[in-house]
Amino acid sequence: MKPQIKFLTDALIQQIISEAKKILSTLGVEIHNEEALSLLADHGVAIDSAKSKAFINETVVDKALASVPKSFKLFDTSEKQTNDFSGNNIHFTPGSSALNMLDHHSKKMRRPLTQDYIEYVKITDQLKNIASQSTAMIPSDVVDKVSDSYRLFLSLLYGSKPVVTGTFTIESFEVMRNMLLAVRGSESNLKEKPLSVFSCCPTSPLKWSDVTSQSVLDCAKYFIPVEFIAMPLSGFVAPVTLVGTLIQHTAETLSGIVISQLANPGTPVLYGGSPAIFDIRYETTPMGAIETIMIDCSYNEIGKYLGIPTQAYISLTDSKQLDVQAGFESGMGAVLASASGINNMSGPGMIDFESCISLEKLVIDNEICGMMLRMVKGIEPKEDFPSLPRFEELLKDEQLLISKHTRKYLKEEIYFPGPVINRANNARWIEEGSSTMEERAHSEVNKLLSSYNPSSLQEEIKKELINIMEVEAKHHGQIKLPERIG
Repeated sequence: MKPQIKFLTDALIQQIISEAKKILSTLGVEIHNEEALSLLADHGVAIDSAKSKAFINETVVDKALASVPKSFKLFDTSEKQTNDFSGNNIHFTPGSSALNMLDHHSKKMRRPLTQDYIEYVKITDQLKNIASQSTAMIPSDVVDKVSDSYRLFLSLLYGSKPVVTGTFTIESFEVMRNMLLAVRGSESNLKEKPLSVFSCCPTSPLKWSDVTSQSVLDCAKYFIPVEFIAMPLSGFVAPVTLVGTLIQHTAETLSGIVISQLANPGTPVLYGGSPAIFDIRYETTPMGAIETIMIDCSYNEIGKYLGIPTQAYISLTDSKQLDVQAGFESGMGAVLASASGINNMSGPGMIDFESCISLEKLVIDNEICGMMLRMVKGIEPKEDFPSLPRFEELLKDEQLLISKHTRKYLKEEIYFPGPVINRANNARWIEEGSSTMEERAHSEVNKLLSSYNPSSLQEEIKKELINIMEVEAKHHGQIKLPERIG
């Protein structure tokens, strides 16, 4: 039996969806993109041009939902499948777009540089329990207008895993698409074997900017998968109740699905988000709060009810250091999200409300991910019945360490974490240096950087990626890209 947790009844899910549809048809959603508004109007949606509002009726919503793929897969740069977003399959990817990184030596946050990003990609590429990479941090040594394409460029140049990414400017999409095409070789191959997922974020409450609307349209044109990241904040820009927040999240996500599917029916999507409660004491949006985690797991149930694969920013922490808070918030989120069957969990490596990444935390979280991948396999008998022969052997030999049954099922039944997790007794721990988890994690970071093997991309593809990036950088006034080591 595989573990499963649910927060909502089917009746409550149906009521939440019904209320969300009423909001879309009665109150409407602001869309500040003429192409999107025109598309909706062509499909019978009432438009208030003066207010840039679309009143999306239930018929249009249901039509869009009917065309959403029930699942899809991702593939790495060598076209090997890495992710299967179907059923309750779970996958992990680092959090994204951090403005800072935690420096291990100073224990302080600082702005990341190109070399930091390269090291992140090298490490992520070797973490067995993390299926995909993300454009996890924003290097501060390039001009802002190329930061989107530059992050994807480095991810493809140094890593092999698919990339969860996104764009903050309309102009960046074409450059990023060209990079993906350079790796895949053709639009048809990119469609058949997706290499990336683009995050598209509505603005709460009930609004789509010109940039994010265009990103949805552009991705749909090329069948590039998108994850919708609605971010209602309970008690601030969403109702304070969790159900009220879920209604708003549903409405905002459904509006994105409508734009996507009307633009190109069958475009793959993840029913995702990054909602949070609002802590009025500090005016913050705690991602590690239990209520935030409950919202995430619950909208996952709504997405699954609609037959759509899901995503969440979860299994991360609001702590500023690698401390007990970081551990219990990340672990708590991972357990509940995994038992809920969230298909893609974005969070490993992240601290400080999604705004900072730690390479040490990333390798620690990789072990949490490994434990979760074991947990969701559940418990099932493996030659355990009849049990009498096993216990006869135990009583005879007084141990089962070298039993045929033990040797056959040991690694299948028990997940053995790497050196970051210390399971030695106290005497051995002292004998081996009394290291802290953070020290062991830093040692693992250095080990992974030393063991990195260069990307297997063909040299002509690497040259094409470099050329695309250099042309884009010069277009925005950056004559020379930062030096890359390794």
